[in-house]
Amino acid sequence: MGIYVCGVTPYSDTHIGHLVPAVFWDAIRKYLKYRGYEVRFIQNFTDVDDKIIARANQEGRNASEIAERYVADYLTVLGMMGVEPADRYVKVTQEMEEIIRVIEGLVRKGYAYQAGGDVFYAVEKFPGYGKLSGRTPEELEAGARVEVSPLKRNPLDFALWKGAKPGEPAWDSPWGKGRPGWHIECSAMSLKYLGSRFDMHGGGLDLIFPHHENEIAQSEAYTGEPFARYWVHTGLVTVDGEKMSKSLGNSLAARELIRQWGPEVLKFFLLTNHYRSAFNFSVAELENASRGLARLVRVVEAVQALVDHQVEPARQEVEPAHQVEPAHQGVPGDTGGAGAVAAAGAVGTTEMADLTDLANPADLDNALAEAENEFRAAMDDDFNTALAIASLHDLAREVNRFINAPSFRLTAEVQTRLRKVLRLFGELAGKDGILGILPREAPAGSRDEALVEGLMELILDARRSAKQAKDWSTADRIRDTLKKLGVAVEDTPQGARWRRT
Repeated sequence: MGIYVCGVTPYSDTHIGHLVPAVFWDAIRKYLKYRGYEVRFIQNFTDVDDKIIARANQEGRNASEIAERYVADYLTVLGMMGVEPADRYVKVTQEMEEIIRVIEGLVRKGYAYQAGGDVFYAVEKFPGYGKLSGRTPEELEAGARVEVSPLKRNPLDFALWKGAKPGEPAWDSPWGKGRPGWHIECSAMSLKYLGSRFDMHGGGLDLIFPHHENEIAQSEAYTGEPFARYWVHTGLVTVDGEKMSKSLGNSLAARELIRQWGPEVLKFFLLTNHYRSAFNFSVAELENASRGLARLVRVVEAVQALVDHQVEPARQEVEPAHQVEPAHQGVPGDTGGAGAVAAAGAVGTTEMADLTDLANPADLDNALAEAENEFRAAMDDDFNTALAIASLHDLAREVNRFINAPSFRLTAEVQTRLRKVLRLFGELAGKDGILGILPREAPAGSRDEALVEGLMELILDARRSAKQAKDWSTADRIRDTLKKLGVAVEDTPQGARWRRT
């Protein structure tokens, strides 16, 4: 399966608008591979452009230095986000021979004309112009900003080649020195690396007209064949309800967002939207995403703790009834989605009434099968990542119900089933999985966490010794003191667990 995605114009630091298509195409590409497709993913860099030239003049550098600096920044940020690199990144400046060859073909076929040192595409020569946007040439001309030039025969005609101007980079061509127009580069490069009819073409919604409309006109006129089979356009970004733009000063630097929120929260926020929807960035939205992701993470951590726990025969000793501690009531404030599971493995629930009396392993098998089917159905329906994540929350809720059932008992058989849970979460959402929303590594401050874990183990061991010695007052004092410090202790058939309240 061949995929071509319009990449970035590298003239500034990578921002959140760059991450939207990168994250979604990473998920789409990984899902297609999961379904058994062989995928060839091509993305371009427009490394010669008016904005790059202006930045170079401003800094007293050449355009290639500016482009390379920001290409490197973009690729580094994608690595920080866990986005898999494209099979090939192509740059305009390295494909001049191919671009000129396509322009020559369009001139030869009568779809383009030379005017001075420029070459323009004659829109009126292509009867299908406007079919992607669903508008006629007249409507497009009336509603669009078009490139002004006295050399054009028609206002909608667009430049394939621009004659050289003083102080700009230029290349030799049959029409004199110059550089390509914006639209021709993607036609030339996608045709070279994917052929005349590839499967999917991507870009932002703002590229439908004129960029992708012009790509279709150029490519189909040149090859005489249909162009891309499917067009996939990602939604635009707003910040606190306003369109993101450098002129408004509300562009969000990707590195700063990653530092503040982490790559997983950013991915979770993006992927809980449909790729065609608008993306409104705000602190409140990101906080919601952080909480939603935390619910999934806590369930996975609880399952991992159960899988890692050494299975021992159930103790026969029954403690005095007055010392049985109340069942835990869940994590305060956690009211939806996946339920709540504390980081050390303690499981909370939203409603005790939801719990069944029996922990039936067959129910867990059914939940796994249903979650995978729902995940696939969501992704098969126009790559609906929002519904796909909802299926993961449904699975987490069922797992939560299972391991919190009053009759739950950890056995080797149950651990085998719980390993299947971890495996499915890993395939669908893990660091190397389709969505990549589960943490890739221990968070910052993990050394402090390890220290806390060790100290809590010592404290709980002291409490366990007190209970074995029937020193109930000491055991209760340890529990009550921890509670005052914001730590809840819960006794389970597998031993005591703790969580922060």
